[in-house]
Amino acid sequence: VQLQACGGGLVQAGGSLRLSCAPSGRTFSNYGTGWFRQGPGKEQEFVAAVSWTGRSTWYADSVKGRFTISRDAAKNTVYLQMNGLKPEDTAVYYCAAAMMWTSPTLASEYDYWGQGTLVTVSS
Repeated sequence: VQLQACGGGLVQAGGSLRLSCAPSGRTFSNYGTGWFRQGPGKEQEFVAAVSWTGRSTWYADSVKGRFTISRDAAKNTVYLQMNGLKPEDTAVYYCAAAMMWTSPTLASEYDYWGQGTLVTVSS
């Protein structure tokens, strides 16, 4: 499964962006999907995940209440709505898909990764 993430860009602090993640060539409706990010000089960290049904979601404490992950089965797309962006949210955001997981917050649980999309938040 090849994943394509898009929607990144430059935004001022307090602004919003919506990232999209979609597979090329096949459906990933049976995959759990997550977003991770890696900021400049930082390690990769978990951001959010959604189960394949869309009924369960997980969030990093740093984004709770600001970010919302969702999936649209009809469009075969997973979204990450990011509101109230802060400069510390600046990072390359990666989407990833897992056939199964025991802990959706762990990068090692994911089987497929997208190429990343850059989000830059200016102060």
